[in-house]
Amino acid sequence: MIYYDHLPLREDILKALGELSINYVFQPIFQPDGKTVYAWEALMRPTDMTVTDLIDEYTKRDRLHVLEVATFFGAMQAFFLRGYPERVSINSFPCDCMEQAEADAFWEYFGEEIRGRMIIECLEYPYFSLEHWEEKSRSVRYMDNLLSVDDFGCGINDLEMVKLMSPHIVKLDRSLISGIDHIKEKQENINKLVLEFHSMGLLVVAEGVEEKEEFDYLVGLGVDLYQGYYLARPA
Repeated sequence: MIYYDHLPLREDILKALGELSINYVFQPIFQPDGKTVYAWEALMRPTDMTVTDLIDEYTKRDRLHVLEVATFFGAMQAFFLRGYPERVSINSFPCDCMEQAEADAFWEYFGEEIRGRMIIECLEYPYFSLEHWEEKSRSVRYMDNLLSVDDFGCGINDLEMVKLMSPHIVKLDRSLISGIDHIKEKQENINKLVLEFHSMGLLVVAEGVEEKEEFDYLVGLGVDLYQGYYLARPA
């Protein structure tokens, strides 16, 4: 389990973090050969409830900021304990970001080892704050890290949001690609999106790839990166 009591943070934040009981698992994001890992996505796993229930509870209590801080510090601790040499992808709320003192503590605690090693995934809920996104974006780019739009086609993350955020990576939601090997409408839609995002200089990730036929078809379309149970489950 991840512990936070040793971190250089304010007492009230440390107290709030101490109430959490969470672990992290990691799911690889693969290059088109289906074998070479590009990055590892850190996925929060509470020990006493589902992650959805945890987020719902903290949303109702207006404490999503606690989960934002917990994810950055906790996921990075777990990532370095695993010893993975590739990048780590960390989920982040589109309505929140670490305060400057917390960001400074994060860079101080993990040091230059995180430069160029992180992908920050902007989730598709609950709502978008341009002010927080711009602050987060400045901090991420300063450390030569990458920004990603998660679950494109679901929640708030659509084409207009991508243009507003100017990320490096777009992750296509499972709902867009499920059955793409035999559903013509999805084939036409994804082909159009891949061309659009590539014209913007973005990498495209297919999420939730669960069948060999889906994977093979998406490779043929020129999708850049892949994630899903067909290739590897979170562990």
